[in-house]
Amino acid sequence: MRFIEILVIAFALSLDSFAVSLAASTSGAVQGKRAAFRLSFHFGFFQFLMPILGWALGMTIEPIMAAFDHWIAFGLLAIVGLRMIKSAMSPSSKSQPDDPSRGVVLLMLATATSIDAMAIGLSMAMLRVSIWYPSITIGVVTMGMSILAIMVGSRVGAWMGKRAQLAGGIVLLLVGVRIVISHLA
Repeated sequence: MRFIEILVIAFALSLDSFAVSLAASTSGAVQGKRAAFRLSFHFGFFQFLMPILGWALGMTIEPIMAAFDHWIAFGLLAIVGLRMIKSAMSPSSKSQPDDPSRGVVLLMLATATSIDAMAIGLSMAMLRVSIWYPSITIGVVTMGMSILAIMVGSRVGAWMGKRAQLAGGIVLLLVGVRIVISHLA
């Protein structure tokens, strides 16, 4: 597999993480460099790890996973997106949404945005392609795209306020719907 092909795959896989990072930072939920690093690192790490997992599973479990992996991704993104929307709509005094770079929310987002990478690993196993170089490239590109999204989102979110949090939740729901539609089509 040529580098340009791997780079195109890596860029395509990173778009969900880009959208989620943009939504989280625009909403004001990602505060500071440590939170930005945690979020982008975990997105990159999961995107690195999932193709390896898919490659290791090979053809044995692929038919089972293909039947419902998109629903898992949708469910995880919907939970986080609905929480963001609820927080944006509530008139409470809490001005900052929960930090998505910590705990269960981080694991849910990282898993949901990287499930497609598992399918890439399965494909590479069928093609008998070594998985390490593509996985590293996918992880690094995803981390870079997430950092870029956080930088852009933090600037946009500063002047949008609660509307950014609402928009971020809607974006997460739309990413989840896109995942389901792309698997059903």
